[in-house]
Amino acid sequence: MTKEDEVKKYVQFYSTTLGKKNIEGGKTMTGDVKRIAFGPVPSRRLGQSIGINNIPPKICSYSCIYCQLGRTHTLQITRTPFYTPQDILAAVKQKIQGAQENKESIDYLTFVADGEPTLDSNLGEEIELLKTLGIKIAVITNSSLIWKKDVRDDLRKADWVSLKIDTVDQEIWHRINRPYGSLELRDILHGMSEFSHSFSGGLVTETMLIQDVNDGVEGLEKVVSFIAGLSPKKSYISIPIRPPAEKGVKSAGEDEVNRAFQIFKEQGLEVEYLIDYEGNTFAFTGNIEEDLLGIMSVHPIREDGVRELLSKANANWSIIEKLLVEQKVIQTGYNGKKFYVRKFS
Repeated sequence: MTKEDEVKKYVQFYSTTLGKKNIEGGKTMTGDVKRIAFGPVPSRRLGQSIGINNIPPKICSYSCIYCQLGRTHTLQITRTPFYTPQDILAAVKQKIQGAQENKESIDYLTFVADGEPTLDSNLGEEIELLKTLGIKIAVITNSSLIWKKDVRDDLRKADWVSLKIDTVDQEIWHRINRPYGSLELRDILHGMSEFSHSFSGGLVTETMLIQDVNDGVEGLEKVVSFIAGLSPKKSYISIPIRPPAEKGVKSAGEDEVNRAFQIFKEQGLEVEYLIDYEGNTFAFTGNIEEDLLGIMSVHPIREDGVRELLSKANANWSIIEKLLVEQKVIQTGYNGKKFYVRKFS
């Protein structure tokens, strides 16, 4: 049996045995289909979001060294139907109903899967079905299949798309993302450019920084220059915050992440950290310590900016000294200026 045959056999089992037990005649959904929709969960990027897990674990086009789900057991780039669009719609409707009963708001329906969501050949049809529910649709993709026209066509149906781009260097790309053998980085980069020029929705990028792998100045300047050409509404810098697939993978440090932030800003990009802290982001609560930590978790604050915030709150520098001693904040520098950032670990 060939590798392709094995994939088809697995997908067929997953769809027929686990994925075809729809809600029929008011029956409760059974089997693993219950994993399709989850939430709503809070997201700094998307507000209150219902997640859509349209790929069985772990089928992906990459096997990233930092992936919190572990190594990819089925690498593929052939688009395949995993669930029926009706399964997806039924699962999401069930979650929406539960949210409404609990008086919870929903801002987005987000395709964020246990694998690469664009591997789902039904993605475009699913987006069209879900749009009838009157809620915006988001897709978080690793971008690996965006060189395919049908993938770009499907993604254009969404309201908001996040493109992953960790590097534009072929060697580093193989080291970090460990792509399916026939994938070509140049094709992916070209596909991103094509998509960015034709997508009318909200386009953002996300870059994961790994210590001593893609956090160097030269590599960052190249990837940021490429990202600037996509004209995203916002770019996010992230670091591994959960146990990665491979031992020895470490987050870029606060100094390196601050430096990356400044390089993004120098290219005129709107940029934020994405380091799993949802706290009091940009909210002034009356507690200056919590307000500072909330802002610093999103971006570094230059010393003069910190002093201005303290002055508005009728507070003094002892607040910063306390946060430094407690190791909640660190001082770092860039181009001769002092910056303060929330400590990642």
